[in-house]
Amino acid sequence: MKRGLWCDSELLYDNSREGVIMWSAITELGAAGSTVSRRCRSGGQWQLLLPGVVLLHGGPPTLRQRMIAALLYVGGDAAITGEAALWLHGIGRGPEPQAVHLLRPASRHRLSSGFAVVERSCKMPEAVTREGLRVVPLSRAVVDACRRRRDLPWCRALLVNVIQRGAATAAELTAELAAGSRRGSAAPREALAELAGGALSYPEIEAQKLSVRAGLPPMVWNRDIEESDGTFVAKPDGWQDGVGLAWEIDSFAHHGTPDAYEHTVNRRQRMESLGIVVVVHTPRMIRVNETQVVADLRSAYVRAAARPRPPIRLR
Repeated sequence: MKRGLWCDSELLYDNSREGVIMWSAITELGAAGSTVSRRCRSGGQWQLLLPGVVLLHGGPPTLRQRMIAALLYVGGDAAITGEAALWLHGIGRGPEPQAVHLLRPASRHRLSSGFAVVERSCKMPEAVTREGLRVVPLSRAVVDACRRRRDLPWCRALLVNVIQRGAATAAELTAELAAGSRRGSAAPREALAELAGGALSYPEIEAQKLSVRAGLPPMVWNRDIEESDGTFVAKPDGWQDGVGLAWEIDSFAHHGTPDAYEHTVNRRQRMESLGIVVVVHTPRMIRVNETQVVADLRSAYVRAAARPRPPIRLR
């Protein structure tokens, strides 16, 4: 290539990926290493994102540019996992992560550097492509994000979100967690154990604990109930099948429209018309008035046990 052609901005960007390019690729286009080094100095036209990886402008890199840079840095069969992978899978929450967590095959010798957190894996999952980037499957990304956070409320919120979306089941996530390293697994293990009973929100998890405290037989959670002829009745939050008792945890957030509130009222009236005893609490009541909630549950159970059980069954 003729001297000077390498500095043509179009040529550089054509050989980059969204402005991210390997140092070696620039020198292959004819630039001297000293020139690249000078342009990557503090306040220069370019910047060195990771060892050997250049961003062709001096401004802050986007999350996507950091992900591209991390993949270029590790190379080979590396794949993005953890919180950055969640953004690629479309379920990123809160502020964008600054670090990019990658898995690399055991045969590749590349250590963490800067924002690139590199983890060796003897059993690399089969990567998928999301938005043109190599990423681990969702279940692995969720588990790795939880393992690095080690924060029970954060893990619980993420796992609930994933399960509510139908993106993965509690069983799939539990199996993924069991198959990997135990390092950092305490918080996600505890959160998955809470969700194993079928609860799909933090208030429902707390409600499960209160039902045990009330001394009642175990409830099932978020299961369809039907009449004896198979006609669908409802999906109560909690269901005590032995006596036909439904427990509803009514969140104001889920009644944000008149239609939503009317649907809840109609569902409750239908259950009561079929002889089901329905007890209702809000998440706040569960959080701040546990004694009253336990008393309500025990009273409702006594009433349900005292009348003939309605012909309602779990679907």
